[in-house]
Amino acid sequence: MQHWGQFKRPDNIEKVIAAINEMDIKPIKIMEICGTHTMSIAKSGIKSLIKDKVKLISGPGCPVCVTPADRMDKILELARKSNVIIATYGDMLKVPGTKYGESLERLKAMGSSVEIVYSVMDAIELAKNNPEKEVVFLGIGFETTTPASAIAMEAATGENIDNFSIFSMHKLCEPILRALIGMEDFKIDGLICPGHVSIILGEKGFEFLKAEFGIPSVIAGFEGGDIVTAIYKLAEMARDHKSEYVNEYKRIVTYEGNEIAWNMVKRYFEPADDLWRGIGMIPQSGLKIRDEYSKFDAVKKFNIELRQDEAATTCKCGEIIKGKQEPRECPLFGKTCTPENPVGPCMVSSEGACAAYYKYESI
Repeated sequence: MQHWGQFKRPDNIEKVIAAINEMDIKPIKIMEICGTHTMSIAKSGIKSLIKDKVKLISGPGCPVCVTPADRMDKILELARKSNVIIATYGDMLKVPGTKYGESLERLKAMGSSVEIVYSVMDAIELAKNNPEKEVVFLGIGFETTTPASAIAMEAATGENIDNFSIFSMHKLCEPILRALIGMEDFKIDGLICPGHVSIILGEKGFEFLKAEFGIPSVIAGFEGGDIVTAIYKLAEMARDHKSEYVNEYKRIVTYEGNEIAWNMVKRYFEPADDLWRGIGMIPQSGLKIRDEYSKFDAVKKFNIELRQDEAATTCKCGEIIKGKQEPRECPLFGKTCTPENPVGPCMVSSEGACAAYYKYESI
């Protein structure tokens, strides 16, 4: 009998994979809830190595993928304003709105001021160098990227920069996990928790998965060995009918997490109900800028009205990020929807399930 203790280090991948395949278990379903995990799994071919024992499912871990089309419509409207510079990470350039073919990339080609930045602090510099323009930074991401947005607001406050604002699409992991678990057809045997988010929240950030729901869960890093080790542990739990919560990423993730960064987030943001593409409105799942810092809130600065529901679409991104369908089951996949001409955000993002499947698994 092989034991977990033999595989604590992710440097014995072949033996771990062999142990998974030799394990006496019924096929189990494991969901990863991080886009980086999704891409790493696809790139390394892990699914094909354990397909008879474990089915890996991509959850709502890609922040671009869960961005509603309505939010993109509002961003595109801002980009058309002559006095606005949109500052964004590259993944947002091709995200379509409700109208197929409309994107920031297209508007940029037509003359709109859209700038790719590598840090929100680059957006601060844009604001300083263009005092006659309004610079709007697209705040996208989960708990990992939100601290940088908070730091940017603190920097703008200290330098009296008034022509900078954030269109906050930052989201929280715990509420969406609770929403998924609460769905009647949620049938997952284990969860691979996101390493990046756990760096901020710490081990304690996902303790509720075991304490309240009894769902086997492992915090994992992003190397192939990290992920395979996490899968082994979850398979072992299934075999032994146990529910445990394990931090496999101890070399980076502490119990408390980065409290300084998270306290900075809480200073400038507060939870709010938010819309998730293909899932709907999830209570207290987004982060909005606090009223006392509303001058940095692009939604308020430009009097933007946000939809509370989604328009119907043939794109199946919503079903894919809920783990109900695989990319190949979408009628648009590889036909109307490709990385060159994406219809949905799961094909746009470099960490989207459809993009990963198209690049590494659809051959």
